[in-house]
Amino acid sequence: MQSLNNNKTITNEPAFKIGPVPVYGDVVLAPMAGYSDMPFRSICRKLGSAMSYTEFVSTEGILHGNEKGLRMLRYAETERPITFQVFGRNPQTILEAAKRIEGLGPDIIDLNMGCSVSKVAGKGAGAALLKDPVKIGKIFALLSQHLTVPVTGKIRLGWDFQNMNYLEVVRAMEENGAQLVAVHGRTKSQAYKGNANWDAIGDLKSRANIPIIGNGDIKCVPDIARMKEHTGCDAVMVARAAIGNPWIFAGKEATDVPFDVKIALMRQHFQANLSFYGEHKGLILFRKHVAKYIFSVPGAKTIRLKLLTATTIDDFELLLEEVEKNEQEGLITMS
Repeated sequence: MQSLNNNKTITNEPAFKIGPVPVYGDVVLAPMAGYSDMPFRSICRKLGSAMSYTEFVSTEGILHGNEKGLRMLRYAETERPITFQVFGRNPQTILEAAKRIEGLGPDIIDLNMGCSVSKVAGKGAGAALLKDPVKIGKIFALLSQHLTVPVTGKIRLGWDFQNMNYLEVVRAMEENGAQLVAVHGRTKSQAYKGNANWDAIGDLKSRANIPIIGNGDIKCVPDIARMKEHTGCDAVMVARAAIGNPWIFAGKEATDVPFDVKIALMRQHFQANLSFYGEHKGLILFRKHVAKYIFSVPGAKTIRLKLLTATTIDDFELLLEEVEKNEQEGLITMS
């Protein structure tokens, strides 16, 4: 048995398997567009996330050699098991793209069937696939027959409340080789509004023959245990609650993290962003993270605004030093 962080324990036995791939842990960082890049995923994995999902990448973009999309598939070996998530609408295009990126060495390839935004679902991809379980079955049959890595999918409960066909969708996936399903407990029409339906996730888990990851309304550490107890799911997927608080994977709230630990990780994340994206883009993309890291810093509104609009690395570093100095002098409290 091996200890992880302060309050997590893992054994030599995997929590579950995705086909032949063992997963040691039951809390997972969700794939989030604009956030789940290699720098952030690596931090979350170090703190206890059990596996990594890339941001979703267009299958058409892959076939056209889109540089931005291919960059999103870069990963560190320490992230394994690493899942490449893709989205698309045409079965043959999805297959050809998956075959191409399989050569990059992922452990798993996942099909996004949950994205609700119009530029994805409005074009027949993402959650739009939920309208056609037969087509989903065809896609997974192609992927499982022609790939050597396990194939999985991330879904919602259905298109809307009148079409909550998640059982039919997962049956089509299972019968055609899917090895795991992550389910967001909302419909496409809900987007991120209302409450996630944990009863439906539990219903799916009770009927499925493959591992189920539950997703939706995980806002704090206790929610993780509550979802597991309520649904019986094999793992819990954490999305927005991890932004600014990757310590959630170590079983900690942001308020539990000492200031010096928090500021040190912010600097580490910042430097990782600069290395991954280059100085200008790395700074711009990190600003949305720093907004969450210091979201609840009382009395730091002026500094926060300056951090969000900083345009040079030197200015950004000076502002971080100002945050640190103010905390040491008791002018603000990092929480």
